[in-house]
Amino acid sequence: MRALPLFAIVGHPNKGKSSLVATLANNETVPIAAESGTTRHADRYPMTVLGETLYELVDTPGFQRARRVLAWLEQHAASAAERPEAVRRFVVENHTDPMFEAECALLAPISDGAGIIYVVDGAVPYGPEYEAEMEILRWSGRPSLAVINPIGARTYVSAWRDALGQYFKVVREVDVLAAGVEQRLDLLRAFGELDEAWKPTLKRAVQVLGDERDRAERRAAEIIAGMLADALTIRLAAPLAADADEANLRQRLEDDLRAALRRAELNARQEIERLYQHHGLERQEQALEFLEADLFESRTWALFGLDRLTLAGLGGTGGAAAGLGLDALVGGASLFAGAAIGAVAGSAAAWFAADQLAGFERDDLPFGEQQLTVSAGKSRNLPFVLLGRARLHHRLVSRRSHAERGTLVLDSEANPVGELESEERSQLGRIFAKLGELSADAPQSLLDELRGSVAALIKPAKPE
Repeated sequence: MRALPLFAIVGHPNKGKSSLVATLANNETVPIAAESGTTRHADRYPMTVLGETLYELVDTPGFQRARRVLAWLEQHAASAAERPEAVRRFVVENHTDPMFEAECALLAPISDGAGIIYVVDGAVPYGPEYEAEMEILRWSGRPSLAVINPIGARTYVSAWRDALGQYFKVVREVDVLAAGVEQRLDLLRAFGELDEAWKPTLKRAVQVLGDERDRAERRAAEIIAGMLADALTIRLAAPLAADADEANLRQRLEDDLRAALRRAELNARQEIERLYQHHGLERQEQALEFLEADLFESRTWALFGLDRLTLAGLGGTGGAAAGLGLDALVGGASLFAGAAIGAVAGSAAAWFAADQLAGFERDDLPFGEQQLTVSAGKSRNLPFVLLGRARLHHRLVSRRSHAERGTLVLDSEANPVGELESEERSQLGRIFAKLGELSADAPQSLLDELRGSVAALIKPAKPE
């Protein structure tokens, strides 16, 4: 019995075996293709966290001649007690035979002590041709479970459950391309119940993987909080000569500010993708400059959990807005009645019309010189839009299976981040207002407060 759990992922060709390996190993280098036959040899992939290997997975070729293999086995075993040895003999005696290349490759690790994870496609009907495969696996005597991978549809999942239940003690439905962390941990827990020798090791693997998920979420909150703080505390300055074209200088500084904001957001994106071991991920989203025209539109705010009135209230937490005490609006519009709603909402709209991405200050320098400084710290809308975009990105990346190889599409309309609670909006508004007033690096206490708020927002809800 191996001290380190080893799982052989087996089944028919093109049923998602390699995808399951990539998912369970957090490994984006596992070869995956739409056509069958991509996996021709048995390749091992360790699941390693912080230098510790928790278990290994073997990606195997699909069964090709299961009925012939079963016929061979039946000729070489007279009783159930002889069946595991017959499987080992088959591998030894036929490993050079091209006819049984696939079967020998997939049965070799099982004969070496691997547990079995049998993968089927819940979108195709069950057929008797699968019974030879399952019978061979049962002959091996190794602990096993089955995974129903519904590739595109769940049409035949129920029939598969009935059939698989006759051969496997544990049957799980797992959409391999969308499997979350909890589903992966559930498979490990289930296997721990099937094999007492591996139970302590797999219990530790579940604990380590859960701890790693929590660590990644904490680090992601730090990255996002740092990006927001950078965006609100960026200060770019240039000397303003007496004969300078001030309008041209303002435009240049504003362009530099936009570029700095883009870099801050891009750096955060890349850090979070590396954090979740997605390297070289192709990403598609609206660039910040294209969103800018909509930064002050209620449709854009709604995508990121806000609306005109509540966001107006948040702006008011930093001071009076157009002479109004708009921080009362944080709780929503329920405080208004009758004609008062239209009057105050109109004032809020006028107030937002004056909101600008770039805020300029002119400072006097020694010897009569002047300096022009630009920042985005006073923008009431920008930090909430940046936060919403970061929340969406983190949610999609943290839940993304390593079997998914397509472009990551950050579509806020298709995947809205959810409305912020009144208390969350109020707290963030106060933090953003404080950051916007700074002329130097943010104090650690303020960053910690922002990180805590972000951490609460990006933590996924516990499964019921």
